Amino acid sequence: MTEHVDQPDTARPLDARLARALVRPLEDTAARPNHLTTLRLALGLIAAWCVSYESLAVANIGAFVFALSNFVDHTDGELARITGASSRFGHVYDLVCDAIIHTLLFVAIGWGLEQTVLGMAAPVMGLVAGGAVAFIFWRHMMMEEELGKAGAKLPSAGWFEIEDVLYLFPLVTLFGVREPFLIAAFIGAPAFALWLGWYFRTLRARRSKGY
Repeated sequence: MTEHVDQPDTARPLDARLARALVRPLEDTAARPNHLTTLRLALGLIAAWCVSYESLAVANIGAFVFALSNFVDHTDGELARITGASSRFGHVYDLVCDAIIHTLLFVAIGWGLEQTVLGMAAPVMGLVAGGAVAFIFWRHMMMEEELGKAGAKLPSAGWFEIEDVLYLFPLVTLFGVREPFLIAAFIGAPAFALWLGWYFRTLRARRSKGY
């Protein structure tokens, strides 16, 4: 979810501001936003593959690649704004890649923990969490379709947005707390999906009343 509403630069998320600075040299090159989206997808798939390993060392590599993938996710939107190359296809492609990567991440975590104390429950928990994440991205896309990017913007705190918490994922593998993280995701992702459904209905009701 990298489509940010145009705002004063100082009010925008820190990662979006850094991404804009890094992609500015690409403005007059053959690089296109969809190229960066594809790079983000490739990094995300590599990350999920690494995280699926029981080996903590390999999972650590995957966690850092995932964090990098999350950052690269901001670069396509910033390049699109700089070059005026925004497109409907690019926006949908970006959202689909987001959904694929985040869903596979949780499925991979569950797969990698099958041989731990969680046993066969781990892959099931990963599938549930991943499915909930896929629903969240789908629901948010529907919100943007109906309410626009500004209307569908999720709550944020200063320079940080809700999804920025995933930058902390490397800490999960570094501190060896994948099992608690998966349990939290198994509970939290469906709960957030339910909250998002309620939030969408609330925004829709406010809009119908002219708020």
